[in-house]
Amino acid sequence: MAKVHAHAERTIGAPVEKVRALVADYADTRPRILTEHYRDYEVVEGGTGAGTKAKWKLQATSKRVRDVLASVTEPAPGTLVETDANSTMVTTWTVSAAGDRTIVRIETTWEGASGMGGFFEKTFAPVGLKRIYDGVLDKLAELSVS
Repeated sequence: MAKVHAHAERTIGAPVEKVRALVADYADTRPRILTEHYRDYEVVEGGTGAGTKAKWKLQATSKRVRDVLASVTEPAPGTLVETDANSTMVTTWTVSAAGDRTIVRIETTWEGASGMGGFFEKTFAPVGLKRIYDGVLDKLAELSVS
């Protein structure tokens, strides 16, 4: 099995405190920034930052649906880590200051399949996931500057 890695990053013209608060808000903000690739989103516990548990279905392709049950930790200010109880998938949101702007990075890793299927997963899944994350970051940017 090979580690698969996907990421997307965006600079947003809003203060870091505002963007960090939006990213940590799993109850109200998160459903507003998710794209059509996410279904059945629900906060199971908490709702803001560390201690939150949320679940959703991620429809990466027409045939590939991942059932996610994420537990959120905050190992450092501005960093939220979503660990999926149903797989090896870990998604890290990093929100950092860049002057009067904010850089948001979403990074996901998981243990991919082995063999030929693993080769295709490692080659194509990061591109597809980046596209999904770009859509999420577009919506976050719009919400941050409004």
